Amino acid sequence: MKKYYLLTFGCQMNMRDSELIAGQLEALGYERTTDQSCADLILALTCCVRGSAEDRALGRISQLKPLKRDNPRLVIGVGGCMPQNPDSLKRLQEACPHVDFFFGTRNLSELPRLLEEGRRDDKAVVDVTPRDDECIEKITPVRQSAISAWVTISYGCNNYCSYCIVPYVRGPERSRKPEHVLEEVRRLASQGYKEVTFLGQNVNSYGKDLPGDWSFPRLLREANEIEGIERIRFVTSHPKDVSSELIEAMATLNKVCEHLHLPLQSGSDRILASMNRGYTMARYLEIVDELRLRVPGIALTTDIIVGFPGESEEDFAMTMDAVQRVRFDGIFTFIYSPRPGTKAASFPGQVPKEVKKDRLQTLVATQNRITLELNQALVGKDVEVLVEGPSDKDPSVLAGRTRTNKVVTFPGDRALFGSLAMVRIKKARLWSLKGELR
Repeated sequence: MKKYYLLTFGCQMNMRDSELIAGQLEALGYERTTDQSCADLILALTCCVRGSAEDRALGRISQLKPLKRDNPRLVIGVGGCMPQNPDSLKRLQEACPHVDFFFGTRNLSELPRLLEEGRRDDKAVVDVTPRDDECIEKITPVRQSAISAWVTISYGCNNYCSYCIVPYVRGPERSRKPEHVLEEVRRLASQGYKEVTFLGQNVNSYGKDLPGDWSFPRLLREANEIEGIERIRFVTSHPKDVSSELIEAMATLNKVCEHLHLPLQSGSDRILASMNRGYTMARYLEIVDELRLRVPGIALTTDIIVGFPGESEEDFAMTMDAVQRVRFDGIFTFIYSPRPGTKAASFPGQVPKEVKKDRLQTLVATQNRITLELNQALVGKDVEVLVEGPSDKDPSVLAGRTRTNKVVTFPGDRALFGSLAMVRIKKARLWSLKGELR
């Protein structure tokens, strides 16, 4: 049996795409391996949302060259966002002549054909021509978990934030048909899955391109009725599209978890306008206040970019003030990285690298203090944990997540895998909680 090895970089969308790729390959008779040196096929799904992500993928793919030299029959393919970006594709082709084929984010269904052409042709095959998203509905994915599953509800993005390459590489926003989404959730429930996470670049705008009155809150209501599923999560939410109807759904639907990832990006209205985010800091705080009123105990996480072009010390101070006012449970922090083809790449006032690093350190230190304080407030409290399996760091204990998406480790029997357990928190750390079964 031929073996395949998958390299996946970037966001949950790429992780989900890797499951679809694995499904196709195993249908073709391939077997997955964790040892790339014995693989007959190596596929990499790349990310180019930031320069560092692109460089990391490029470096890793470059390292595959000796494997190709030692095994000329080895086939190497590269997909994801980088091939969709002409500049990134050029970098790949120049640095990685050992790659046999390149494919885009809307070419997953073409993989069997590309594999054959890449194996046969002397010159690297490139296919980034958009295909109908319906083509992937027939693919049976190979899931990474038997307990929690990703379910894509939309593709692409219409927002065109000035710093972001995603709309250019993943195309315009396209909602998946609700019957396909709900049927997938029902199928997962019948297979014993307990949790689903709806995926989209902006889940809040789901349904705007569909006939009828479909909306994301309606999709949540429909999914909430499916027996067997215990928890529903979703990422990512754009603040400009957070409606009272969505907040009402989060407040009243028992399976929708009390966690929202709501990217802020900056606390300065001037920078938010330059980013083309479509909301002000005042509006963001209104959303936070309504969420905390209607969904008690909700955990909020966010994304923040430091060093956006033109960001002054005053602008950064506003971001720091926002972080301390909202008191996020966690943040994903990024140093601004110019992406060719985006508007912000040509903006004046590019911030020096050292200034960006200093601001990032200040932000991370403040947020780490807040995160630890919020975690420490949970000590002595009982929380519901979906048991996912043994802890990665210590297989002798179990690990799972609270409804607010906090990792908890605790001693327990493996028979608890996939079940909901009540755990009393005994110790709080920055990135996880320790507890004991009740």
